[in-house]
Amino acid sequence: MKTIGLLGGMSWESTSGYYRAINTGVKEKLGGLHSAKIALYSVDFEPIEKLQHSGNWQGTAEMLSHAAQKVELAGADFLLICTNTMHKVAPQIAQAINIPLLHIADATAEVLVNKGIKTVGLLGTAFTMEQDFYKGRLKDHYGLNVLTPNEADRKIVHNVIYQELCLGNSTAASKTQYLRIIASLAASGAEAVILGCTEIGMLVAQADTKIPLLDTTYIHAQKAIEWALSDVIQKN
Repeated sequence: MKTIGLLGGMSWESTSGYYRAINTGVKEKLGGLHSAKIALYSVDFEPIEKLQHSGNWQGTAEMLSHAAQKVELAGADFLLICTNTMHKVAPQIAQAINIPLLHIADATAEVLVNKGIKTVGLLGTAFTMEQDFYKGRLKDHYGLNVLTPNEADRKIVHNVIYQELCLGNSTAASKTQYLRIIASLAASGAEAVILGCTEIGMLVAQADTKIPLLDTTYIHAQKAIEWALSDVIQKN
């Protein structure tokens, strides 16, 4: 079994979801007392959030690259960045390490392609919804048509993430707003909606709507399990 490297803490609320999903998945596949081999570095999110909102992405890249190197030194065979937004600096992080980076957008796009979905809605932080590092990868590498909410709804989605979900809070009012926005994306032609922030799965679930939802935390975790157990499965 390979050792999974997790660069987490952005926020720790969603990183705990990664840890549970990965260990649960390994136990389901191998049985007994098996669990995942994980090297986890959890950062302090407060200074990173400040750098994000001030536009200092180079500062975040340097901070996370240093943390990623520690994950590699701890024995990880590959790395997951446990957040969608900070994949903005994934190229810099990948250059700073000597192990593969399992990109969250690639894992998500693979699911969409396998399902035959062409047009998808995207929810996430304003950075993820508005900048090209994430939706551009989906379009350019996988030929997907990506829809995002209007400006007012993007602000709602963003604020709920930072002011509630990253603090471990969720409210019925926010859930109602998210479901309205999801329905709007579906009405605009989205065949599915990407929960493109690792905290959104804390607020809405597939049982809440008929349109398919892609929880990126779960998808990323499942792909990590696949990579980690590739040698084990082949031997069996």
